[in-house]
Amino acid sequence: QVQLVESGGGLVQPGGSLRLSCAASGSIFSRSDMGWYRQAPGKQRELVATISTSGSTAYADSVKGRFTISRDNAKNTAYLQMNSLKPEDTAVYYCNLARYYSGGYYFNVDYWGQGTQVTVSS
Repeated sequence: QVQLVESGGGLVQPGGSLRLSCAASGSIFSRSDMGWYRQAPGKQRELVATISTSGSTAYADSVKGRFTISRDNAKNTAYLQMNSLKPEDTAVYYCNLARYYSGGYYFNVDYWGQGTQVTVSS
């Protein structure tokens, strides 16, 4: 069983920055693909960014050039650096561990954190 704990959310003015952290328990983090999602009130959860075990990254068009996903396997932690924040970035942000690699195979799982609120407002 894996537990994911997000932190770093809060209230920030437009144009400001925040860094979210996702701390993972267990021993599979370094062999896992990680993702950040967000859900705004009244909207569906959407993918924000992903990072693979090799460090390859992908971003939603709406955050390209402003957000950066990274990972520190020694700390079992994934990060989302968010710059030039806009009011439309307001949402609950969730960390996700979707699959991990073991013994030559990928195993699909679906672990989620509890979410952290990000509010962008003046």
